[in-house]
Amino acid sequence: MTTVPPPAAPVPEPISPVQAAALRDGTLPPVEEVRPGVWTLAVPFRFGVPDATLVYVVEASDRSLTVIDPGWSSDDDLGPLREGLATVGRSLDDVGLVVVTHLHADHLGVAAAVRRATGARVAMHRLEVEALRHEREDAAANDAEIATWGLPERLRAGVVEAWGSGRRIGLGRTAEPYADLLLEDGDLLPVPGRTIRTLWTPGHTAGHCCFVDEADGLLFTGDHVLPRINSGIGLGGRTDTNPLGDYLASLGRLDRYADLEVCPGHEYRFRDVFARAQTLARHREERSRHVAEALDALSSPTLFEVAARVPFSGGIESMTGFLLASALTQTAFHAALLGRRGEIRPA
Repeated sequence: MTTVPPPAAPVPEPISPVQAAALRDGTLPPVEEVRPGVWTLAVPFRFGVPDATLVYVVEASDRSLTVIDPGWSSDDDLGPLREGLATVGRSLDDVGLVVVTHLHADHLGVAAAVRRATGARVAMHRLEVEALRHEREDAAANDAEIATWGLPERLRAGVVEAWGSGRRIGLGRTAEPYADLLLEDGDLLPVPGRTIRTLWTPGHTAGHCCFVDEADGLLFTGDHVLPRINSGIGLGGRTDTNPLGDYLASLGRLDRYADLEVCPGHEYRFRDVFARAQTLARHREERSRHVAEALDALSSPTLFEVAARVPFSGGIESMTGFLLASALTQTAFHAALLGRRGEIRPA
């Protein structure tokens, strides 16, 4: 049995006891009906990662199905999605639209395979499509940036592999066209009989979107707000804005949806997104304070030296590859938001 250590900050209570139990026990939760004509099912991660994506299936007035975040597969295996749909008496052939909150493989995953199998359209924010198209150029730019971080030589190759020229944000499996319908903030999804609106929430990635169904009282949050996890920041393509600033602003957009049931991309459904967003914002404020204290204590430090003084879980000494790169880039985002990025010297 897999156990999850208790988080340091308060977390919301689960709405779904079976999802909470599955998370505690390290198992997949069963298919559940969230509302009449709205179901959630779990698609496991691939490559041995013990986790799952919560997939949401919405029935339109014409009986067609919309799938929000179809999940991850290393081999375009649609078996888990087929099995989940069969549980509610439906089939993959009923799917007419696939909506993706963001470009990561555990969300975008098998969208192209669903399109090939059914002819369904794929919808995603314009900036996610641009990030996928510029993946290789961004990776090369990341290589140049990594060289300035002051990494110990023993760690450099793993970081380049995970964050630089070896990185595949879409796992290299998603081919053009990445989307048939490009979404923008405020767009209504083409789901007959339902009013589901796009809410652009950049930060985790530049084009991350939540989806608001006020009639049914549902807020689909992808990885923007999760019940127990502090989502990573800036995990898409390179941007002209500070992803941390974008993320904090996006959290602020959730105030008006405090009464909606939150349907996240992982873990379990919960209520009061406003309170959870406040907790996440406070976590970032605390992290900024630690970065400021490190800069106050050091003279002309490298980025690695600053991050070494920030109390990341386990400390950066325990990190390699992707986790280390994420910690360093987030340290840089905090320094920039403080107006102190210029105090960090390139190695």
